[in-house]
Amino acid sequence: MENEIIVDKEKHEKPKVKVERKEGEPTAAFKGASWGALLVGVSAYLIGLFNAAMELNEKGYYFAILIFGLYASVSLQKAVRDKEEGIPVTSIYYGISWVALIVSISLMAIGLYNAGSIVLSEKGFYGMAFVLSIFAAITVQKNIRDTQKARERD
Repeated sequence: MENEIIVDKEKHEKPKVKVERKEGEPTAAFKGASWGALLVGVSAYLIGLFNAAMELNEKGYYFAILIFGLYASVSLQKAVRDKEEGIPVTSIYYGISWVALIVSISLMAIGLYNAGSIVLSEKGFYGMAFVLSIFAAITVQKNIRDTQKARERD
């Protein structure tokens, strides 16, 4: 009969390290996922644009819409957050932020709808990469703001 070796799991497990996080601060995993989504969305969009068989002016149009959409979404997120926290935001800035985001999304939709040289699957790719990028930019901005606020409390 072979000797049995009994291992006490409690003695051989690595101790769990508790990560200190301030109240209200997003987790490192959520921050990483947000930055990853932004990187994937923007990279996929730009790689697709670089490899697309379209005129340079068309590529410039879609690139400008991406940059405009990213800026508008971050600006709107900041304006909404400022209003929520009681930080003064002028109604003109708040309104322009909304209009800018709506215009960027509309320009993307109109551009893709009217693009005769792009196949339907490619249109879907650009649309999804654009939406992912905008959502991720909003989330990254929110995470930065939450982290900053949580650290200011201490």
